[in-house]
Amino acid sequence: MSHYFETIPFESLDGFQCDLKHLLSPSATKGPVLLVHGAGVSSNIFNPPSSNNIIHALAEAGYDVWLENWRGSVDFEPNEWNLDQVALNDHPAAVRKVVERTGSKEIMAIIHCQGSTSFMISSILGLIPEVKLIISNAVSLHPVVPFYSKIKLKLLVPLVSKFFKYLDPQWGLRAPDFKSEMILRVVKATHWEKDSMVGKMVSFTYGSGFPALWELDNIDDKTKDWIQYEFAHVPLSFFSHMQKCVANGALIRHEEGAGGYTEKAPMTKARFVLFAGKKNKCFLPQSQENTFEYLNKLQPGLHKLYLLEDYSHLDVFFGKNAHKDVFPKMINELELG
Repeated sequence: MSHYFETIPFESLDGFQCDLKHLLSPSATKGPVLLVHGAGVSSNIFNPPSSNNIIHALAEAGYDVWLENWRGSVDFEPNEWNLDQVALNDHPAAVRKVVERTGSKEIMAIIHCQGSTSFMISSILGLIPEVKLIISNAVSLHPVVPFYSKIKLKLLVPLVSKFFKYLDPQWGLRAPDFKSEMILRVVKATHWEKDSMVGKMVSFTYGSGFPALWELDNIDDKTKDWIQYEFAHVPLSFFSHMQKCVANGALIRHEEGAGGYTEKAPMTKARFVLFAGKKNKCFLPQSQENTFEYLNKLQPGLHKLYLLEDYSHLDVFFGKNAHKDVFPKMINELELG
């Protein structure tokens, strides 16, 4: 099934030009659901070459589907950003635009990875009160990464930052200069998994696994090929911020001494549903477990946590069996509101 979208530009609160992709679906009888992508990809990451993808599942269930391209989208020119900028400026503007275009006073959201961390900040700061239900995948307020990733964040990021402003998995297809060719050689020497070179570059960039963001058994060949063209530039400025958050054990402001986001009670009435793949080697499942424990202490019984036995990070969305194992759980939570 093909999806047809209209593109709706919006301006973030600090002037960055972003956009929304709105699914043109005559069968939409329910409220809007906003999908928010992670770092170094675009909103198209939710649209793998399968008639069983999350967009199709939501449309079939009658939801009005919206996809946000925030400033970290690879649809835009490379730009340096951190989570604070995205949370304060991009997501509030996107939510306002969806509310304005639909006339709906309440919306729901499905958020992933750094779209999730930044969107969670927007929510707990009270900046997006219209969002009543938030389904978060992989990581929310408490990033926990494997030991090797901690070493990479602490030692390699400062070193690589001396030579690069961005890392780009597209170097797996074509390294444009000597510096990027050196990175590619390191990846070739250390990643022997049966993945594409872009896939190997993704694993080098984002995690500790072989591969880091999906289980190869969970994705078919068509999807593995498609992935090669979905990942691109990601700024080292983001990794610098994430290093501080990981060291703190919870999301913290990028500005030195500005404090953490979990030090005060959340200023939101939203219900949170957290998903984590038990095999995630980018953000360990403990990330979502810690956030659930934090939220559940504040509002016992309101929120929910799903631990997915055979899933990793992104295969939660484009795994070949995700339409049976994952999407029904998400849609059921949307129905509960």
